[in-house]
Amino acid sequence: MLSIDPAGQSDRDNYKLLIGSIVPRPIALVTTLSPVGVLNAAPFSYFNIVSSRPPMLSVSVQRRQGEPKDTARHAMAAGEFVVHVTDTSYLEKMNQTAANLPPEASEVELAGLTSVPSEVVAVPGLAEARIRMECVLEQSLALGVAGETPTTDLLLGRIVRFHIDAELYHEGRIDIARLDPVSRLAGSDYARLGEVISLPRPD
Repeated sequence: MLSIDPAGQSDRDNYKLLIGSIVPRPIALVTTLSPVGVLNAAPFSYFNIVSSRPPMLSVSVQRRQGEPKDTARHAMAAGEFVVHVTDTSYLEKMNQTAANLPPEASEVELAGLTSVPSEVVAVPGLAEARIRMECVLEQSLALGVAGETPTTDLLLGRIVRFHIDAELYHEGRIDIARLDPVSRLAGSDYARLGEVISLPRPD
């Protein structure tokens, strides 16, 4: 068994260990609006549930050379964003939104995705996603090494509306097989659901 001190290696080396070990990771395709109305979209696999009361989720956005990325900057300025669960039906279009575009360009247009109005927030959602969640920004945290420029913006979003394809919704539950979600691995690799193992919780 290897013992590795993260303080003794580069950020990149730590990154490779993290993304290769913490798998699979769900992918949030996040839309935000710029101050001039450009619809931004970007995928994030540092994404998970925070709580169910109230329903909250987290999206961790790594900064670029100390500067917040468009998604974090727009979400913090407007106080809202929309999270879409990535599935196989639009995987390639989702991947296109990871392109490094200037702020005035829309990844939604580049990828050929279809915007749809939200019900509660001003940020549009994407019609291709079979599950999307309108969020208001509950809190944002700038994270990093003490005394240095932050490296990460952690967005905590409170869900104010769920949008779910009726085919996936059965008695309050999601049909995960019909959803066919996609998760992130390392490098250029993604994964679909494989064998499902059911184990009842002990009393």
